[in-house]
Amino acid sequence: MLITSPVRPSIQHMTHLLHGLNPRLAGGVTAGITVVAMASWLYARSRRPSAEELERRRRDKLATAGRITDGVLIDARTLGGEETTDVSPEVLIYSYRLAGVTYDCAQDVSKLPERVTGWRLDQPLQVRYDPRNPGNSVVVAESWSGLWQGRL
Repeated sequence: MLITSPVRPSIQHMTHLLHGLNPRLAGGVTAGITVVAMASWLYARSRRPSAEELERRRRDKLATAGRITDGVLIDARTLGGEETTDVSPEVLIYSYRLAGVTYDCAQDVSKLPERVTGWRLDQPLQVRYDPRNPGNSVVVAESWSGLWQGRL
């Protein structure tokens, strides 16, 4: 008794179909599939939010849904890392304590200069943080500021 593989007839069938296929038609179908795949990939890629948009969304989410705790402003720097006494620094470095753990964080505030005026070192402030990830926090957002301006 001769046992044949069930795959064998389908392979023979496919090779028979390919031998009778017009090469121009096969090339056109292949090119069409490639163009559709590339267009789909480019469309999907262009719909991704930019890094700035992701950061803005993170700040907005924390400003509206984050918990508030007290903290202190430790330092203010430029994006290059140099200390600054400028009215609107680019990076704020702050510290806060939750459940016995001290978090030292930095926030790039270069896109929010109007929200950062009137700061001073060792200034008490409020921090909004994600209770599921306490290291994820902000001091300033578009709709909220934890800097205690005019309240000291």
